This record gives sequence, C-alpha cells and structure tokens, in this order.
Amino acid sequence: WNLSPAPTVHSYSSRSLTLVERPHAMHRASRQGPTVASIRKAIQQGLDRPESPALSTSLSSRTAHAAPDLFEQANVNFTEKRWVWVPDEKEGYIAGYVVDDTPGDDAAPAVVHLMTGRDVTVSLGDTEKVNPPKFERVEDMADLGYLNEASVVHNLKQRYAANMIYTYSGLFLVAVNPYYNLHIYGPDYVAAYKNKKRSEAPPHIFSIADAAFHDMLHSKENQSILITGESGAGKTENTKKVIQYLTAIAGDHKAAAGQAASGSSLEQQVLCANPILESFGNAQTIRNNNSSRF
Repeated sequence: WNLSPAPTVHSYSSRSLTLVERPHAMHRASRQGPTVASIRKAIQQGLDRPESPALSTSLSSRTAHAAPDLFEQANVNFTEKRWVWVPDEKEGYIAGYVVDDTPGDDAAPAVVHLMTGRDVTVSLGDTEKVNPPKFERVEDMADLGYLNEASVVHNLKQRYAANMIYTYSGLFLVAVNPYYNLHIYGPDYVAAYKNKKRSEAPPHIFSIADAAFHDMLHSKENQSILITGESGAGKTENTKKVIQYLTAIAGDHKAAAGQAASGSSLEQQVLCANPILESFGNAQTIRNNNSSRF
C-alpha cells in the first residue's frame, strides 16, 4: 500500500474500503478522558440502522461476539490442524485444514478439508497460511503473524460482523462502508477521541483527525489527510467526519485560549455548503448515484 508522506484514508464499502494514513503522526502525552473500555463499548453498541426499514433487527443488538472466530465455527483446536486459505472463485478464500499432503513438497497435490465441509485437492504453494485465534479481529492488521490478502480480508470481515467498521493497517486506517447511518460520530465520540493517542482508543476516523490537528499545533506546519477509495467507497462521508471533528475541537481550542469559540457555527457552515456544491459538481457512477466531483 502507498507509504507516501501524506496521511491517507482509504474508503471501502462492505464490498469497498476507505484508507486513512498518518505516516508521520507524532506521539503525544496521554491526557485524561473517557476510558478505552467505555469507548469500545460505545462503538460496539452505537451502530444502528434507523433508515433501513427492510432490516428488522438493528445492529445495536449485535455484540462483539456475534461473529464466532474461525476455529469456533469449525469446533476444532487450531494447534491440532495445519490451517490454510484456499482460493475460491465465489468466496475469494475459504479456510480449511490439510488432511493429506507430501511433507516438504508444497508443489505436490494436497487434500484440504474446507470449512464448507468438502474436500479439495490443491497445491499448498497456491494457499496462504491462517493466523492463530489470538489474531482474530485485531485492531491493527500490521500485527498479524501472517500478513497475506486472505488474512486481511478475513480480519476486516470479522471486525465488520462484530460492529467494528474501522481497522488500522500500519500507518493507514481502513473503513468498511456499511451504506447506512451510524451513531458513532456525535459529540460524545468527539470528546472520547479528543487528545487521545492512537493506542488509547479503538480505530476511528476521529483518531486520524485528532493526530493531524495536534501535529499541526506541535510542528506549526500544514498537515494533510489523504482519503482514497473507489467510487461509492465513502470518501466524501469520511471527509465530512474529518471536517466535523476538526471544527469541533478547533472551537474548543479557541475557547481554552480565551478566544470566541465559533467551532459549532463553522462546522455547520462548512457542512451545509456541501449539498450546494454537490448539486453542481456531482455525477452518477455504476456504484454511486451521487459521486463527488469536486
């Protein structure tokens, strides 16, 4: 992935991603605020689908345990099997364990029992290794023991199923766009991420924005956040969240310095200008009826 000096945010839908990068983010001293446990609980309970009447059950009723890990599903002990990811045309990758192979020869045909219940014959050289259970739903995919495409996709899928749409990948933040409104961007969340180190709170777009703001104050230099992704991935929405956060904490910063706090009004002015710009500058794509063009 791009390791340019500019911080990056990549957007992806449940079928697409958003990535945010802060490569030169500086470590800041810890400041008091909401506990990590309270933030995690709030994020896991804050997902909702109020505008999706076709769905009878809101995500707020789903807990972090809604998605069992790979080995709970298989009801087997990880250490007892040799697990691999097998490429699949429909699913992308399916996990399975080797039941018959030629020791020392990964090019030779091997029989793998898949999670779907069927056996397939593949070359182990065409498979990827599966991470142990302790790496299930990790917050930073750079921590994965085996960093391969199958493991990255699996981790994002498991976290999304557990109500966690944001995941770090080294210097980047990956966001899975659920295509419905989430209640994880209100004033309480702004306060929860204000003055927090990245390691002190779960992955979130506010964490990236907070790092950029404080790096600007510390270095007295301009900062940038690069947001990339395919059409419909959520780039514009993540940009709005960054603006929302920056204007909110900028107002607080002015108030602390004894200046008139205009953060709230500035935020509303900037965000309310978006629909006007979009009406003149947007276009339709096969994945997004309102794709930003400015």
